[in-house]
Amino acid sequence: MSSKSPKFEKSAKSEKPEKLPAFDPFDPLGIDDLLEPEDLAVRDTVRSWAADRVLPHIAEWFEAGELPGIRELAKELGGIGALGMSLSGYGCAGASAVQYGLACLELEAADSGIRSLVSVQGSLAMYAIHRFGSEEQKQRWLPGMAAGDMIGCFGLTEPDHGSDPASMRTYAKRDGGDWVLGGRKMWITNGSVAGVAVVWAQTEEGIRGFVVPTDAPGFSAPEIRHKWSLRASVTSELILDDVRLPADAVLPDVTGLRGPLSCLSHARYGIVWGAMGAARTCFETAVDYAKTREQFGRPIGGFQLTQAKLADMAVELHKGILLAHHLGRRMDAGRLRPEQVSFGKLNNVREAIDICRTARTILGANGISLEYPVMRHATNLESVLTYEGTVEMHQLVLGKALTGVDAFR
Repeated sequence: MSSKSPKFEKSAKSEKPEKLPAFDPFDPLGIDDLLEPEDLAVRDTVRSWAADRVLPHIAEWFEAGELPGIRELAKELGGIGALGMSLSGYGCAGASAVQYGLACLELEAADSGIRSLVSVQGSLAMYAIHRFGSEEQKQRWLPGMAAGDMIGCFGLTEPDHGSDPASMRTYAKRDGGDWVLGGRKMWITNGSVAGVAVVWAQTEEGIRGFVVPTDAPGFSAPEIRHKWSLRASVTSELILDDVRLPADAVLPDVTGLRGPLSCLSHARYGIVWGAMGAARTCFETAVDYAKTREQFGRPIGGFQLTQAKLADMAVELHKGILLAHHLGRRMDAGRLRPEQVSFGKLNNVREAIDICRTARTILGANGISLEYPVMRHATNLESVLTYEGTVEMHQLVLGKALTGVDAFR
């Protein structure tokens, strides 16, 4: 093209650039510009709730190893539309996937146990009923669960079968017009406080899901104690001792592992966002500490090694948030694949743990104190790293997708 081309001359004209926005240390990539006003409103609502109801008490709850007032918290979460928020109808908010992700980020920025309460309620128990349940089941259970009047749990993992759910021993047998369930489930969030449990069991037709009222004779949920992670969360064993259920307790629209695995994929998506919330809190804590803690006559944030740590933390944190945002847009467009969710959980939880550990080094000895949130988040993330798919399982999911070769067995 000739340099005298009118088109060239027009494109070459320079216009006075607009003034660049100020650099925001806590949003260095300007990710907030990707969010709609409705997204920001959801984020701000959940952040405000967590700041008011969780942050003043969470260190005490964590140290005591309990989550007092969980039923009241659930009702409040229902009141702001956080339970089953990405589902539609039956009292659910019908929020976008990105909005649900932002809520998970803000909840886990407070504590992973609070995000787990919401994730298990909405993305596992409610999602299973919403997607695979009968209309009668949806009408019976979902409105109360969305309001927080009824807490739910999700029974898949067993004492001897975590990453291999196809080998579960929990069974359901037909007895006349009823089903009889027997078996045990382990590491079940919300179990001891749940009014309803979605339990997966072996049947003659394959693995089926059952909606189990927890007041059914033979059902019990002893709480698991002595945890050093997710201490501000209710974790339980489920014991099913010949629990008799009517025929209509089974989820009618799914048979096989496709049912529980699709629920897990939905919950893992929330973890992709949530892990970045824990990482954000630790990063911001480290930045504030580095600017005020003095050694050798000046703030430690003025030393090159500390700045290198903070720069690396910021890069991984905001790359992770961008990844979560991208997956959320794909989910909203109906284009999110399970392998992509594995990609997100594998990366974001792994990087979040590294950010928390690096923050601990910046805080020095104070990093292990519950006066600061860093060690609490770091220990919580050790559980998040494992549950709903270990690192190794997500690596193999991606390995199979990349090579076409199944290496699970």
